[in-house]
Amino acid sequence: MALRVCSSFSRLAQRSTLRSTLQSKISPRNLRHSSSSNAARQWSTPLAKTIADAIATTGPISIAAYMRQCLTSPEGGYYTTNREGQDQFGRNGDFVTSPEISQVFGELLGIWLEVEWQLQGRKKHGVEIIEVGPGRGTLMDDILRVRTLQPSLETYIAEPDKDENVYLVEASPALRNAQKKLLCGDAPLEETGAGHRSISKHARLPITWYEDIRLVPNGRPSCQFRWIRRLIISIGADKTPFIFAHEFFDALPIHAFQSVPPSPSPSDTLATPTGPISLNRPSPEASKPQWRELLVTPTSPPSKFTSSASSPTSAYPEESKDDFQLTLAKASNPSSLLLPSQSSRYKALLPHPGSVIEISPESQSYAAEFARRIGGSTLSKPSTAQTSTPPAPPKPNASGAALILDYGPSNTIPTSTLRGIRSHQLVSPFSSPGLVDLSADVDFTALVEAALGASENVEAHGPVEQGPFLEQMGIWDRADQLQRALGKKERERMRGHKSLKKDGTMVE
Repeated sequence: MALRVCSSFSRLAQRSTLRSTLQSKISPRNLRHSSSSNAARQWSTPLAKTIADAIATTGPISIAAYMRQCLTSPEGGYYTTNREGQDQFGRNGDFVTSPEISQVFGELLGIWLEVEWQLQGRKKHGVEIIEVGPGRGTLMDDILRVRTLQPSLETYIAEPDKDENVYLVEASPALRNAQKKLLCGDAPLEETGAGHRSISKHARLPITWYEDIRLVPNGRPSCQFRWIRRLIISIGADKTPFIFAHEFFDALPIHAFQSVPPSPSPSDTLATPTGPISLNRPSPEASKPQWRELLVTPTSPPSKFTSSASSPTSAYPEESKDDFQLTLAKASNPSSLLLPSQSSRYKALLPHPGSVIEISPESQSYAAEFARRIGGSTLSKPSTAQTSTPPAPPKPNASGAALILDYGPSNTIPTSTLRGIRSHQLVSPFSSPGLVDLSADVDFTALVEAALGASENVEAHGPVEQGPFLEQMGIWDRADQLQRALGKKERERMRGHKSLKKDGTMVE
């Protein structure tokens, strides 16, 4: 019934510098040309060479394609490669998330789940817990631990579908194994038709892993027999999903576009991934401002398909070692013609040359999927989010909720926010591909638009800052309760809960 979102405004000073630096990277300078020296160049990582070879073959790639390769490539991706003795999370890794700071965070989200379930009439059947991007599984571990203290809800999660009621959406086999170890201990991990399953140490709840939320059962009919399809729909319509997405959307790929003034000599070509296509006549849009996509090319050798970009100032001391750079496409491409046209928010910025916007179709697709699972599909007005997901079954009554916690502005369009994070420091997103975490601010308004467009039976709240949200959930009372039961050393370790309130994260 509700879609709630969190965002964050922490590290604003660093992001302001980052934004000005990236904007300086996208001013056209001169034409570049491709070279056959890729093999001779010393790349920072094997994945960097793989990406450069792909660019040499097909031309510049979008930021979305670059992010996807850096984070999830099976050949050295940041989240999909198990590196001996290295961990992305925690003080010894690259970043620390709220669940790692204090158990209080996860416990409060467990209480939020309990409250939402009670407000929705204490449903006794089909209650599901879904988390996308579970990290090491710390958040779900705390949530399920709280659930064992609430036997009424725990019973309804386990009944009547004892096989599958807790779902984790994780694309990384390495992280999936880490989650299984924390949540299930020595219990075996079994392969299912489309995922993996084990038994939690908390009340022996079954946990099932899938690589994509679209694989999580939702009662979508796929059988040719009508009576079976109706049976599947009736089962799916009774689901009550409670969905958690903590620092998930900021890692989803983005496209970036810059508004350019009308060209004095309209182009008669259209740029595509396989090369330019000649047009019979120049597009009438050439006499108007256009969106051009910001693309990724190697710093050397250069590319002949795009205009290069200079970078007079830098937020990164090691930028000279970057493998790649942002370049501005010389002509419109399918993405620049389609994606910015989907919202009036983007259209309002088009007449202002130099405006930069970031759009994440994958984020919008996930938000729409959340909404369909909670409220069923909207048939009368299709969502603008790009997705190949079949329609969710109709629900007689909307039920469930989604809680999204992430970084980003509350009501503006993110611009030039792509960043790299390594060893708790902001670094260039174009250095050491596969060894650096990449993220970008979340456009919460776009998530809301996608959700409301996907289902007319959901409503959105927020965003609000994480600090006030946790205060309303009782963070101070819970922390004091825990500290009274601990010794002096343990109380020192408990002080991490204070930073949960100070970081400025927001909840919607």
